[in-house]
Order: sequence, then structure tokens, then C-alpha cells
Amino acid sequence: MSWLSKLKSAFRLGLLTASLAGCVHSQRPIQEYTLADTAIKAAKAVQAVRYSPGYWHEAEEAYRQARILYAEREYEQAADLFNKARLAAEKAENSARLIRLRNGEVL
Repeated sequence: MSWLSKLKSAFRLGLLTASLAGCVHSQRPIQEYTLADTAIKAAKAVQAVRYSPGYWHEAEEAYRQARILYAEREYEQAADLFNKARLAAEKAENSARLIRLRNGEVL
């Protein structure tokens, strides 16, 4: 095998390696997205925006930013924000339920 054919083989191997490395992406945070969306909807259902505006705002803002990052395929950052949104939405829901229960409102 001549040095030229060895060089061509090495070049092809380098191209293949580079192209495969370029295909590696983080997985889409579908579970995090779904859980955050469900938590947001549950918080809305108990009027968390009215009874727990601090947690609600935190959840809504994190969810909005996460959706933008998801659309831009920044999946790791989006997953972190979806988790943050879910936790804040759950706190907003629980807080709103507790306040409404203490006020004697039927849920």
C-alpha cells in the first residue's frame, strides 16, 4: 500500500469520525416538557395566578424561557428550566389550594 493510499484512508477515516461526532446531540427533554406543562395546567386550574402570584410568575417565566430554548434545540438548558418551572408550578398549586382551603372555598 503506497503512502498516498494510506493518506487517503486516513483522511476518509478522519472525515467519518468528524461527521459522526457532529451528529451527537442531547436528547429532547420530552418528559421534563410534559411534566412542566401538566404542572402549569394544574396550577392554572386552582387559580394559582390569583392566590400564589410569586410562585406562579416564577413557573410561568421559567416555562416560557424553556420553550424558547427547546425550539432552539438547547435541550440541556431547556430541561433545567422545565424542571424549575415544574417545581415552581407545583408550589404555586399547593399554595393556592392551601389558601383556598383556609378561606373555606370548595375546590
